[in-house]
Amino acid sequence: MFDIRKYRQAATAAEAVRLLVEDPAARCLAGGTDVLVRLRELHPGYDNLVDIHNVAELKPIVLLPDGTLRIGAGATFTDIMESPVVRECAPLLVEAAASVAGPQIRNVGTIGGNLCNGAVSADTAAPVLALNARLRLLGPGGERCLPAAEFHTGPGKVALHPGEVLLSVDIPKDDRQGWGGQYVKYAMREAMDIATIGCAAAVRLRDGRMEDVRLAFAVAAPTPVRCPAAEAAARGRSPDEAAFLAVRKAVVEDVKPRTSWRATAEFRLHIIRTLAGRVLAEAARRAEGARA
Repeated sequence: MFDIRKYRQAATAAEAVRLLVEDPAARCLAGGTDVLVRLRELHPGYDNLVDIHNVAELKPIVLLPDGTLRIGAGATFTDIMESPVVRECAPLLVEAAASVAGPQIRNVGTIGGNLCNGAVSADTAAPVLALNARLRLLGPGGERCLPAAEFHTGPGKVALHPGEVLLSVDIPKDDRQGWGGQYVKYAMREAMDIATIGCAAAVRLRDGRMEDVRLAFAVAAPTPVRCPAAEAAARGRSPDEAAFLAVRKAVVEDVKPRTSWRATAEFRLHIIRTLAGRVLAEAARRAEGARA
């Protein structure tokens, strides 16, 4: 039994915005896999809800005419895993979705909720950075588009303005086509555990060299982060062990892991360095077969 003080159900994204503007203390409820847990645990501020679970415009996963892959914020992890479009265009996001908890959670948890929760351990956070995704937001002033790299602003904090809802995660054609990628989640248990470290990489090859590189981590800093020093160490080089050794050395400049009950900072740094080279190597291997 949940002690819900106030509950309203929105039929459209615009209605959700209106309800959030009218009641700034309200929170959006999508899959409920985070919000209802906190409500059950009596965290303050979770008993006033605007339900967006059935907003149809947040569900579609489509390829737009310009080649942009648009994933509705209300798409569940299962939707993402089973989508032929995502499997073709952004397979590392399928890997991330498949790493989330168990089937029951994946059937109801959404990519929008996973990102908007602000958790540094969110399994989709590093992949959307590696895919250079844009987040389409709707608020009282209309729509705006925000680079994924600007969305997480601090521990548990995101750049949603008052009254805003996330409409979709957009991945432009040039940021996915011709790239190889991989997502790996390191956790203390193999199933249904929060990431100790999450690593996503994307690589584009030209003439046997890594023309462009993106490397991103979750739980490696106060927010999910891209790794500019490590990327620079790999860019323009052949995907060989010397390049990946340089990446493992450089990535130390990009991260600030912390000690928690799950792992020490030193252990996290060891995992970060290991995954940086390993995941980039696999992304480069997959890039060899990617269509330009």
